[in-house]
Amino acid sequence: MTGTQWLPLALARDIAPGTSAGTTAEGAEIVVWRDADGRAHAWEDRCPHRGMKMSFGFVCGDHIACLYHGWEFDTGGTCRKIPAHPELEVPGSICVPRYGCTETGAMIWAALPLGAETGELPALPDAVPVRSITIEAGLISVADMLLNEENAVIEGALATLDSPHGPLAIGVQPIRPGAVVLHITTRPGASAETLLAICDWAETLRRTVEKEIAA
Repeated sequence: MTGTQWLPLALARDIAPGTSAGTTAEGAEIVVWRDADGRAHAWEDRCPHRGMKMSFGFVCGDHIACLYHGWEFDTGGTCRKIPAHPELEVPGSICVPRYGCTETGAMIWAALPLGAETGELPALPDAVPVRSITIEAGLISVADMLLNEENAVIEGALATLDSPHGPLAIGVQPIRPGAVVLHITTRPGASAETLLAICDWAETLRRTVEKEIAA
């Protein structure tokens, strides 16, 4: 996976309104957060003031604030408040770089690299999130293992296949060389028993890939 692309960052259900989480995609540190209205955002995970991770901070309505000195940024990435200088008219040039961000197929996606201009990510079918799992193996090894499954296809960062427990759509997030996160979803209507079985299938996949790498 090279060049401009859409990559999944999280299962949508794992980022609740008013919360944030840090992640990594192809070595880039990213904060994924939702404002109080439920809109998802993906930014560079660094406050422009002292470099503190924005994912360590907190969401205040439609702002996210840095933990270190409380600088607040609006959904456009622009600083709107510096608590140490409440009367200051904050220069509009103080911003956090933003990634293109969208939500589809029960996942949150970002356009990489930073500043990339991409076409709109096609809408994916409705899905039910199952789990995200980290595999300590390279992207090629993980992709080869997925392609061993029945009717498996990988297009961009999305793998679709028929597991023993039903059809799956899996977002593939390379976090760094030698490590990949899989965001696993299935069709709506899956029973609790089926979801647990898919989790077991994912664990078996992880152990198999990592064992082959270690051998």
